[in-house]
Amino acid sequence: MILKSQVEWVLHCCAILAGLPENRYLSTKALAEFHGVPKEYLSKALQSLSQASIVVTTLGPSGGYRLAKVPSEITFLEIVEAVEGKASTFVCSNIRTNNPCRPADYCETKPCAVARIMWEADEAWRAKLRSVKLSDLVDTLSKEIPADLWKSSFEWVLQRT
Repeated sequence: MILKSQVEWVLHCCAILAGLPENRYLSTKALAEFHGVPKEYLSKALQSLSQASIVVTTLGPSGGYRLAKVPSEITFLEIVEAVEGKASTFVCSNIRTNNPCRPADYCETKPCAVARIMWEADEAWRAKLRSVKLSDLVDTLSKEIPADLWKSSFEWVLQRT
């Protein structure tokens, strides 16, 4: 399974937005510059987050994006599904019916083992993403990123809100 690159982008953007003070917004331009990604493509991904009510947006010179909820109320799964959609990562096309040795009157009534395993794996993946909150990511980043880089990054962001 390969996710769109926008999934990575919006997860990082949400981590940045999680640190914004109340009533402050960060522009797409600033988020794109901070992460070194194309503004136009990032804008589309952020619009997906807006449509999913993960972020709110405002227009004007101090406009941009901010989280619609507190980070502890936003799961990785919500963010991923906002960009990728909610469809299963596996679609069964039932190729087993093409078996030339299969009798014409043979009929399987349940999904095959391959489909069942893949659907179970998809649900396990979604369960993991559902269990991780944006606040968990922020906690991890605050421990792993050197304090001076964490501080300078936060100052850079605040200057652009």
